[in-house]
Amino acid sequence: MRELLLSNPQIAPLKKGEPVWEMAFLYPMQGDWMEREYLALENGRFLVEFDNGHLEFGAMPTREHQRIVLFLYRMLWQFLSANGIGGELFATPLPVKLWEKKYREPDIVYLSAKRPEGADLVMEVVSGTVSDRYRDLIEKREEYAKAGIPEYWIVDPEMKRVTVLTLAGDEYAAHGEFSEGEEAESALLVGFRVGVTAVFAAAALE
Repeated sequence: MRELLLSNPQIAPLKKGEPVWEMAFLYPMQGDWMEREYLALENGRFLVEFDNGHLEFGAMPTREHQRIVLFLYRMLWQFLSANGIGGELFATPLPVKLWEKKYREPDIVYLSAKRPEGADLVMEVVSGTVSDRYRDLIEKREEYAKAGIPEYWIVDPEMKRVTVLTLAGDEYAAHGEFSEGEEAESALLVGFRVGVTAVFAAAALE
């Protein structure tokens, strides 16, 4: 079909309002993507992650999601600055290499000064769809542990809960599950804590 369309561009003329399907043939097929092609991809409409030659697409985050991300980013940045802790802090989009041919884009990424790539701490704010929840709660928990990331925060607006996971061997163990009225705290960055009520209240700011 690909060869047929390329050799006969008028075989199925596009109608106004349809996607420009031929544009897809300017890119590799699923399974054939190279890391350099993924990293060169400019995209502002979807969250795009890379898995062994395949691209995975997530919906753009909501304003509520982004408010929570920015609140957590500010809290963590203030803690690092106030305590003179080096390293780098990023918010998505930033591809993080987990292993060869595997990239994810955590909502928040902290890298210590000792780590040239990867991450020491990642945070994900869980989106509302079933597939997004499965990815953040199950898949990424396994993948971040496999990648050796010491700490993973799962921030779940639906459950109003923050789960802090720490690496124990090749799996994560729960450092704590924190609900509204409690303070979620880091095991890696001793002294960093944030009120769970304030985290989810940030989503409603206008």
